[in-house]
Amino acid sequence: MQNTGYIHVYYGFGKGKTTAALGLALRAAGYKKKVVIVQFLKNIKSGEEPALSSLGNITLMRGQASDSFTYQMNRSQLALTRRIHDMNFYKALELVSESKCDMLILDEVLDAYQMGLIDPDAFENFVKNKPKALELVLTGHMAEGWILERADYISEMVKKKHPYDAGIKARAGIEF
Repeated sequence: MQNTGYIHVYYGFGKGKTTAALGLALRAAGYKKKVVIVQFLKNIKSGEEPALSSLGNITLMRGQASDSFTYQMNRSQLALTRRIHDMNFYKALELVSESKCDMLILDEVLDAYQMGLIDPDAFENFVKNKPKALELVLTGHMAEGWILERADYISEMVKKKHPYDAGIKARAGIEF
């Protein structure tokens, strides 16, 4: 079982999905594992970027067409976002196929998939046929049944209280 990688799903409307995934990345990197992180639907500078970049065995790919939320984007921005997401996803798959990735984190992929902002056939095929040794981490707000059926770890983040509900904006170093 030593060469068996599992599927982790962190989902829900509570805080902590990305934080949990990045905690795994840090742990794996500490054991010299090669980690690839693709962040979907994220473009704003975040505190994790410089920290992750300082670790030689973590590759981070991210981006979308604008800093706006998807519901604020026009059709051309959404189309460009999909192209960026697909390009990053395909590059991650290439690294996996070249054995340059022990752990693949697809952060916010569940949302990108549900919004049609990633190639659905490629994503479904990859999850259903993941390489045996690869540790795969998926995050997002809602997870479809077929994903949960394949998952080995499932953690649902449930929001009970959040400062945003009181009008407090996201803070650097805490929420991003």
